[in-house]
Amino acid sequence: MTDVAELPPAGRAAAPSLAEAADRIRRSAAYVVVPILALVGSGLIFSLFLLALGQSPAEFFGLLWRGGFGTAFSWQNTLVRAAPLIFTALCVAIPAQLGLVVIGGEGALVLGGLAAAVIALPIAASLPAPVVLAAMFVAAAVVGGAWIGLVGLLRHGRGVNETISSLLLYYIAISILNFVVEGPLRDPGSPNKPSTPSIGEQNMVGNIPGLDVHWGLPIGVLLCVLLYLLMSRTTFGFAARVTGGNVRAARGQGLPVGGLVVGACAIAGACAGLAGFFEVAAIQGKANASLIAGYGFSGILVSFLARHNPLAIPPVAILFGGIAAAGGLVQRRMGLPDATMMVLQGLIFVVLLASETLYGRRLPAWLGGGK
Repeated sequence: MTDVAELPPAGRAAAPSLAEAADRIRRSAAYVVVPILALVGSGLIFSLFLLALGQSPAEFFGLLWRGGFGTAFSWQNTLVRAAPLIFTALCVAIPAQLGLVVIGGEGALVLGGLAAAVIALPIAASLPAPVVLAAMFVAAAVVGGAWIGLVGLLRHGRGVNETISSLLLYYIAISILNFVVEGPLRDPGSPNKPSTPSIGEQNMVGNIPGLDVHWGLPIGVLLCVLLYLLMSRTTFGFAARVTGGNVRAARGQGLPVGGLVVGACAIAGACAGLAGFFEVAAIQGKANASLIAGYGFSGILVSFLARHNPLAIPPVAILFGGIAAAGGLVQRRMGLPDATMMVLQGLIFVVLLASETLYGRRLPAWLGGGK
C-alpha cells in the first residue's frame, strides 16, 4: 500500500484537501441534523405535556399536519402566515452576523405598517395605485430601518445592550400606534376597534395568480436570496462577519465597526417594516391593533432555527406558518386553548437553545463532533 509520503506532489496536495472537504460536509450535516433533533426532542416533550392533560399526541400532530399542510386551503393559509415571518426573521438574522441579538422586530413591523397607512391616506384618492403602493413600500422600509437602526446607534454610540433597547423600543412603538389610531387618525366608522381610515381597495396588494397568497411571500423569498448574497459575497458582508467574530480585530484592521453595526440594524429594521407594509397593504387595508400579531417574536425562533442563514429562513418560516395556521383546527377539535401553539413554539425555542451545545462538541464524529 502506497504511503502518503511516497505520493507525488499532486497526490500529497490532494490528500488533505479531501480530508478538509469531508470535514466541511460533516460540519454542514451538523447544521441540518441538530435543528431536526431539536424539533423531534421538543415534539417528544410536548407529547408528555399533552398526555398529562389527558390528550392524544397522535391526534394533536395529525390535526397539526392537516390544518397546516393537509389540503390546498391549508397550504395557502400557511403561506400567508409564513410571509411576515420571513421578513421578521431577517430582522434577527442580519444583525446576528455581527454578533447582535435584536429581538424588537415587532416594533419595526408595527411602525412600518403604521407609516404605510399614514402616507397612503392623503394620496390614495389622487394618485395611481402603483405610486401609492411604492410610497407605502418605501415609507415602511425607511421607518422600520430607522427604528432598528436606532438600536444599532445606541449599541455603538452609548454601549446600550441591543437586546434590551430593541425590546424597550417595541413598547414605545406600540404606544405610538395606539396614540395615532385612537387619536388624530382614528376612523369615525370604526367605533369598536380603533383604526386608521382604509387605504382603499384599489391600493391593496393583489394575490399571486391562481393562489390565495399575496405577493409578500415571493418578495420575502427574493429578499432572503439578496441578503444572503450581500452577507456572503460582498465586502460589506465580509466586514460584518469579521466584526461579529472579533470586534477588536475588526477595529485593528480599520473596519468601520460603527457603520457596520448601524447599517446591519437598519437593513434588519427595513425588513421588519416591510412585513408591516404587507400586513396593511395585503391583509388589513388599514392600521390598527391587528398589526400586533406576534410575528416579530415568532421571527426570532425562525431565525435561530435557521441558524441565521437567510436561505434557510423560508422553509422554517413555512413550518411555523403551518403551526400557526393549524391552531384554530386544534382548538376546535381538541378543546385546547390558543396558547397551546405558543407553548409548543416556546418549547421548541428552549430545546433549540439547549441544543447549541451540540455543535462541534457532542455530536458523533460522523456529524462533525469534536473532542
